[in-house]
Amino acid sequence: MAAELLLPFLLIVALATYVQTVTGFALGMIIMGAVTGLGLAPIAFTSAIVSLLALTNCTIALRTGHRHIDKKAVAIALLGLLPAMVIGVLLLESLSTAASHWLQLLLGVAIVYCGIAIALKPEPLKQRSSTKSFLFSGILGGAFGGLFAIAGPPLVYQFYRQPISLAAIRNSLLCMFAAMNLSRTCFIGYQGKLSEQILILSLLSLPVVVLVTAFGQRFPPPFSDNTMRRIAFSLLICIGLSLIGSVLPQLI
Repeated sequence: MAAELLLPFLLIVALATYVQTVTGFALGMIIMGAVTGLGLAPIAFTSAIVSLLALTNCTIALRTGHRHIDKKAVAIALLGLLPAMVIGVLLLESLSTAASHWLQLLLGVAIVYCGIAIALKPEPLKQRSSTKSFLFSGILGGAFGGLFAIAGPPLVYQFYRQPISLAAIRNSLLCMFAAMNLSRTCFIGYQGKLSEQILILSLLSLPVVVLVTAFGQRFPPPFSDNTMRRIAFSLLICIGLSLIGSVLPQLI
C-alpha cells in the first residue's frame, strides 16, 4: 500500500474498531466495504489483514466480556461456521473476477434486505430461535467469512433478534469472530499467503486497534437497547449499500 494511502486506511481501521467494540460486529464489514469502495487494496489482501485485526480486537474486548457469552448458541453456530469458512476461502481462490463481483453484489443485497427488515422492528423475538436456525446462520456466516472476511450479517441478524441481553449478544458475536479469524489466519498462513506486506500493514494497524478498543470499552454510546439494535441494523444497511455501490461499476 502506498504511503499516502496509509492514513486513510488507519482512519477506517479506527472507526471500524470502535463500532465493533460497542456493537460486537462490523470491523470486517466497514474495512472491506470502505477499502473496496475507495480502491485502496484488493479483496484477498484486505481480508487477510481484517482477520488479524479483528482477532486482536475480539481478544482484547473478551478479556472482560467473556462472562456474558451465550455458550450454547455460540457452540451451535461455530459447528456450521468453521467448516463453511474453509470452503469459502477455497472458493475465493477458484472464483473468477466476474463471479466474485456477482457474489459481492448478492452479499450487499442480502445485507440491505436483512437490515431494513429488522431496523423497522428492532424489538427482539418473544421466544429463542431453534437450534437449526443458529446452525444455519453459522454456515452462512462462515461462507461469507471465508469469501470476504465478512461473517457478520447472518450472525448479527440471528443474534440481535434473540430475547437476550445486548451484553450477551455483543460478546457472543465477538467470540465467534475471534474463533473464525484465528482459524482463517491459520489456514491462509498454512497456504503461504500471509505476505510480508500483509504482516507489515497489520503491525502498523495494531496500535490503533488496541487503543480504540480500550476507548470503546471505556466510552460506549449512551443508548437504550432498542436504539442500539436499530443502530446495528441501520449500519448493516449502510454497509450493504456500500458493497453494492462498489461492485456495480464492475458489472455494468
